[in-house]
Amino acid sequence: MTKPRSRLLESLFAEQRIFSVSELTDRVKDTLEIEFSSVQVQGEISNYKRAASGHWYFTLRDEHAQLRAVFFRQWNRLQRFEPENGLEVRVRGGLSVYAERGDYQLMVEMMEPVGVGALQLAFEQQVRRLAAEGLFDEAHKRPLPMLPRRIGIVTSPVGAVIQDMLRILERRNPHIDIIIVPVRVQGNTAAGEIADAIRLLNKYSKRKGSETDVIIVGRGGGSIEDLWAFNEEQVVRAIYNSEIPVISAVGHETDYTVADFAADFRAPTPSAAAEIVAPEAADLRARIEDLRASLSRAMSYYLLQRRMQLRDLTESRGFAEIVGAVYSLSQRRRELEERATRAVQANLQRARARLENAQRRLEAADFHAPIMLGRTRFEALEQRLERAIRLRLERRRYQLAVSTNKLDMLSPLAVLGRGYALVKDEAGHLITRADSLAAGQQVRVRFEDGEIGCQVNEN
Repeated sequence: MTKPRSRLLESLFAEQRIFSVSELTDRVKDTLEIEFSSVQVQGEISNYKRAASGHWYFTLRDEHAQLRAVFFRQWNRLQRFEPENGLEVRVRGGLSVYAERGDYQLMVEMMEPVGVGALQLAFEQQVRRLAAEGLFDEAHKRPLPMLPRRIGIVTSPVGAVIQDMLRILERRNPHIDIIIVPVRVQGNTAAGEIADAIRLLNKYSKRKGSETDVIIVGRGGGSIEDLWAFNEEQVVRAIYNSEIPVISAVGHETDYTVADFAADFRAPTPSAAAEIVAPEAADLRARIEDLRASLSRAMSYYLLQRRMQLRDLTESRGFAEIVGAVYSLSQRRRELEERATRAVQANLQRARARLENAQRRLEAADFHAPIMLGRTRFEALEQRLERAIRLRLERRRYQLAVSTNKLDMLSPLAVLGRGYALVKDEAGHLITRADSLAAGQQVRVRFEDGEIGCQVNEN
């Protein structure tokens, strides 16, 4: 029984072709690539790896099996998002065999996430990645200028957006200079143009006399695909690196882009950005008037406080004592002045009398020699007298000037000359407190140039 069976197996092997490993692998590869040239597969990503060449390698798996996959760079560069381990995706591609290992794998041509849109996922990934780098930190954001002199606008040169912004800026403050850098705001080249425009405005602003105070980057509303240029990394980095404050004004109020997070300020719409950046001239005038009124009130209050302090000083006992002392010194000065004047006049009269007596004696004499001698002595005495009188007068004047200066320093008249006044009652007593006066009482008010009578009204 064994020999017939052995011969049967030998005949079967003899009739069947024998393949090499390479031949069989090529046959399997051809079969798979023809039969499964285009298939869609859904599964969870694991073992994801991004190679230095830019290719993506990962495994698709479900509860019971797994499938190797590769997404080559020439295809994955069109994707908005990057795979993550644990992400459920749906891919399209074709099966192929990697002959060196004898493994089969899926050559992916397209990928989209399951349960969330690809653009939404890409948006979330972009936000997380750039936030981790610190591009959205509040500490980096700068305040907007209060009164910009020049505004740069990066947007499309056609459409309602730019017209609305220009109309609002002209209405609110027609004195602001505007620089428009036209760019595409949608399409494959839009992101590069927007980033270049921001850098161009920063470079232009470094020229003397060409300083730009703020940049508005924006466009009208649209779908997430339409607004995608403002989610691109190069735009976000250009905004972050801008030395000029940037306002992001993209889409409608409910639209958010990654540029909004990096900008120094987010405006809900482009029109709102124009209103925010350009204060209305009427509002500025009202603000200036408010500041002027506040300053006037502050100055009035300050002067009132100083007047009250001055009144307290003048009503103090020490001030009254100083006034009395000044009056006493003033009277003493007048007395000294009168005495000095009388003394000088008396000396002059005596000298004149002696001179006249000498002249009479000389006239009565008959000899010329005594006359000449007397005249000579008289002239000498006259000169000595004049010198003595002049010296005495100069000394008196000096003493008088010193006394006058001292009296002026203490004189109440000097105080009155600076705007103060002295109040006396009918008996001539100095009034130092307001509560010592009664309504209807007659008083005398002394100013620098005289006194006037006054009647006290009710407090």
